[in-house]
Amino acid sequence: MSKDKPNEFSFSSTLKSLDTEEWLDLHFTRPLGYMWAKFFNRLGIHPNVVTIISIFLGAAAGALFYPENIWLNLLGVLLLVWANIYDSCDGQLARLSGKKTRLGRVLDGFAGDVWFFSIYVFISLRLTPTWGIWIWILCSVAGFIFHGKQAQLADYYRNIHLFFLKGEGGSELDNSTKLTKEYQSISWNEDFIWKLFLYFYRNYTRSQEQMTPQFQGLYARLKAQYPDGNLPQELCERFCEGSRPLMKWTNILTFNTRAIVLYLSVLVGQPWTFPAFEISILTIIFIYMRLKHERLCREIANSL
Repeated sequence: MSKDKPNEFSFSSTLKSLDTEEWLDLHFTRPLGYMWAKFFNRLGIHPNVVTIISIFLGAAAGALFYPENIWLNLLGVLLLVWANIYDSCDGQLARLSGKKTRLGRVLDGFAGDVWFFSIYVFISLRLTPTWGIWIWILCSVAGFIFHGKQAQLADYYRNIHLFFLKGEGGSELDNSTKLTKEYQSISWNEDFIWKLFLYFYRNYTRSQEQMTPQFQGLYARLKAQYPDGNLPQELCERFCEGSRPLMKWTNILTFNTRAIVLYLSVLVGQPWTFPAFEISILTIIFIYMRLKHERLCREIANSL
């Protein structure tokens, strides 16, 4: 507990785990997010409100990448950095205030989608005079296919790692079958907004599961063999030992590396290199990470 205020948590307690954090987050984004989280907590502001603010900041950042003006582009960079700090803040605030909800998790993912949708659209508008329809095709392929799958898998692998590291309570590992049952139990007339969120979140989770067949097999065997959820410590340590080296690749596929390439590409006047980077370099990392993780799951499943 914090010495300054008995009902507040320390900075380290607002992190999911050191295994899943990268250097830039630990030394820049998370500390600033923690400061904002303490401020918002004193004001009684809900984490979802912070997430919504980050959506507007990120969308505005994308718009500022449209003009060929380095100062406006730099302002866009600063707004996107600010949005990312708030994206960190909302999770830290949720853990600090105890207002952690699944709606918040869905909103968190939606925020990033809005940011990058805005970015792709305004990059495409900027380059249309010289590229024509081809820049729209490039950004659509990068955003809807490559970026989406990369971010989904990285998020899923982080939660799998947290599941073995901290158990179900320390992870946000969801199941599309359970989400489908919940979705079907809700009426559009009674709870339209939540049913709509569940529709997209269920599809998001199903996509993650489809990309990880070996983990799904391992997970099913663990559920059958240990129905109480108490997995052997040795098994958990073995999985984390194999999964931990892959966390640096999941981090590359999330925000920071992607954003740094975006900033540089816009500031040097070559924003097309950003979607090209996602399609090429990040896809190679995606394939490597997936192959290694699936092999790890298969090996552990075979040893049970």
